Amino acid sequence: MSVDAGVIDLLGMLAYGELLAFDRMAADSRLAPDLARQARLAEMAAWEMANYRRLANRLTALGVDPEQAMLPFVTALRTYHDNTEPGDWLEALTKAYVGEGISDDFFREVAQVLPEGVLAAPDRALVLDVLHDDGYADFAAGEIRAAIAADPKVANRLSMWARRLTGEALSQAQLVAQERSPLTALVLAGVSGGESVDVLFRRLTTAHTARMTAVGLNN
Repeated sequence: MSVDAGVIDLLGMLAYGELLAFDRMAADSRLAPDLARQARLAEMAAWEMANYRRLANRLTALGVDPEQAMLPFVTALRTYHDNTEPGDWLEALTKAYVGEGISDDFFREVAQVLPEGVLAAPDRALVLDVLHDDGYADFAAGEIRAAIAADPKVANRLSMWARRLTGEALSQAQLVAQERSPLTALVLAGVSGGESVDVLFRRLTTAHTARMTAVGLNN
């Protein structure tokens, strides 16, 4: 079976993102102020692992070694997480809300705009299906809003943290775009009117702004 190298990159990057998110969320759950919240974040981590397995199985079905598909993205994604390690529970939730939101926006847009034939229907459906549902963001958003309501000064601290998360995410994404030409070509295949990847990043930033505003954070 012949599969576009960009599609393999897309699935490989998403698979490693899920695997790494599981590891980091499981660790971050220990920052929770009570067992109920710890369990909720641990459940989110378990969801990430389940999604990783689905993506790894799909890569295997396409005749691709999942590890080889993920390896090109290890440095960028690990660097993002290493540079944005949360210091407390609210920072962990903000990272889940902001970081995963940016990631979901990227994969959703790519999956939706790619022409049929470039991304096979099963792969398009899989990419969209493993993105986080509304309940995932609602939990984090609710916790952030409650914290700000209890102490308005929290908004400034978390806003600065969110800006750091965004800058780091976009920085690593740009490095991936420069280093992985098949993935960049895949993304450009769905961008109309001769736009560049920079235009896509600006759209992601716009969505991020709306997400920040929804929980009372400033850009």
